[in-house]
Amino acid sequence: MLTEPRSGMLAAWGNALLGGFVSPDDAATAIVGDDTVHRVTGVPGEDGPVGLTLALGRLRALGATGFRVALPAPGHPLGLSGPPEFNARALEAEEAVVCTGAALGLVPEIEEIGPRGDVRVEVTWVCSAVRDAPPADVPSLGEAERELAEALRDATAVLAKLDVAGSGPVAEAAIDAYRARSEASAEVLAPGYPARAVRVLEMARRVGLVVSLAYGNGHGGAVSASEMWARGEALRPVERVARRAMVAAYGAVVERTA
Repeated sequence: MLTEPRSGMLAAWGNALLGGFVSPDDAATAIVGDDTVHRVTGVPGEDGPVGLTLALGRLRALGATGFRVALPAPGHPLGLSGPPEFNARALEAEEAVVCTGAALGLVPEIEEIGPRGDVRVEVTWVCSAVRDAPPADVPSLGEAERELAEALRDATAVLAKLDVAGSGPVAEAAIDAYRARSEASAEVLAPGYPARAVRVLEMARRVGLVVSLAYGNGHGGAVSASEMWARGEALRPVERVARRAMVAAYGAVVERTA
């Protein structure tokens, strides 16, 4: 959660393209980012893999009016609506993009090529049919913002008690998360997104930083098994809330026009 999920980049810039805020080439360039190349396979009407520009144009011609993000985890099919085959691929990848207006979804397959220090990343988006139904467990932006503040406050209190967040960086990240509303940058999302979506996404990413730092801080002061269990119990809900908020932020344009 510390980096932009590829599904988020595809959804955000795909929505910017559909909204007329960017050109097809600019959208494709932003989606690819630091990767070497992105291809899309399984696009209806195409016999083989195609480039992002052609794929996005084809999806729009097929009726796509927007893109949502899914960030599922075991036991939490966040943003998914089925069928089971698509959900299983999305769960394995831990992310997916679902079209609105067209019953299609895309799951990324990542391939790293080359020796250490010179690794090239190639992404193949597998397009397939999805169920035309509301996505699972996606909150509104307002709900996501409130949940983030509450979950972070509760988790930080527990982690501080266990001396997990007392080493410095975690505590500082937690404070940054509370300040995210005023520090958010418009560059976090693609053009056309409302300011509240930018704010929520930035806060969710900072909450994810708190969780990652806490997990990566070893045992901290949590020397007993019960204290380690309590740390996990504190982190799991806030991690779930952060993922829900990211999905809400990336889908804000779709929600606003629905």
